[in-house]
Amino acid sequence: MAVHHLPWAVNGGRPTEIAARITCATNATPKVKLSHFKKWVSEVGSKSLKLALSSSLAIALSYNGVEYAEAKTGVNKPELLPKEYTTVIDVAGFLSSGQEKRLAEEVADLEKDTGFKLRILAQNYPDTPGLAIKDYWQVDDRTIVFVADPTFGNILNFNVGDQVDLDIPRSFWSRLAGKYGNIFYWKEKGEDASIEAAVNAISYCLREPVGPSNCSEVM
Repeated sequence: MAVHHLPWAVNGGRPTEIAARITCATNATPKVKLSHFKKWVSEVGSKSLKLALSSSLAIALSYNGVEYAEAKTGVNKPELLPKEYTTVIDVAGFLSSGQEKRLAEEVADLEKDTGFKLRILAQNYPDTPGLAIKDYWQVDDRTIVFVADPTFGNILNFNVGDQVDLDIPRSFWSRLAGKYGNIFYWKEKGEDASIEAAVNAISYCLREPVGPSNCSEVM
């Protein structure tokens, strides 16, 4: 779903503690200490990514614009799913009914035109249907599950099917998250604005002819 962040909230520290560790690591004896610091950052980043993925959705392989990682077993609350089938689920209250309707219409048009299935879940972990949406949406290799969750800072999280990954360059998802998912963007414009901007960018990308330059820009 989002780009790597140093996870003080996940790992129990405070921002000041992380800053202190960084200062100590960079000012210490050259190569040995610095290598230890790099290893620590790598391990922390990996834990943050896996936790973010498991909180968004635990489906086979997940992608958040940074790398593939096996998703851990996540929350499974089918009772949070709407009784009437919909391609847009908002359990966080980020979207108005009008916005949900417009997004659902865009999703339907996109699937009709391209064959790709975009599904949208707005949540605040742990209040999420989690694993239950896999069966609810019949997620397959042509499905993009877009999870809008601000829990880990960047609100844009993506789980993409194998076929989607073949047609869409990996860099697209990280650039999309960087442009519309960063905390400054959604704090200023609102979670709904981030969601709508991301859907528009995905729709534009998927409609482009597949080639070396497709999805090279985030619209």
